[in-house]
Amino acid sequence: QVQLVESGGGLVQAGGSLTLSCVVSGRTVGAYAMGWFRQAPGKEREFVAAISWSGDNTDYAGSVKGRFTISRDNAKNTVSLQMNSLEPEDTAVYYCAVSRKLYYRGPYDSQFQYADWGQGTQVTVSS
Repeated sequence: QVQLVESGGGLVQAGGSLTLSCVVSGRTVGAYAMGWFRQAPGKEREFVAAISWSGDNTDYAGSVKGRFTISRDNAKNTVSLQMNSLEPEDTAVYYCAVSRKLYYRGPYDSQFQYADWGQGTQVTVSS
């Protein structure tokens, strides 16, 4: 059974930084794309960032481009999201996910391309 566990969320002031991590067990994810999504209160879950199985291709939502950086460590079966210059609008529960298909190279922004999800970690940015 595949299990994804996110960590690193918390409360931060606007302009601050956080790094989210996601550890995957039950599957070696080196051949799968991985993504981060978020869901704010009262809103639908939305795409944040994704990285190809090899790490040579990344994609970001326009609202986070230039502020967030996704990376992966296949040896540790983890994916991370470095978030800088955080804004109150970034407040949400953040979820990591693993793609359905092996060697998937996008498009990455549809949640239906991901088969396994974590439980999420809360990020709150105060103004």
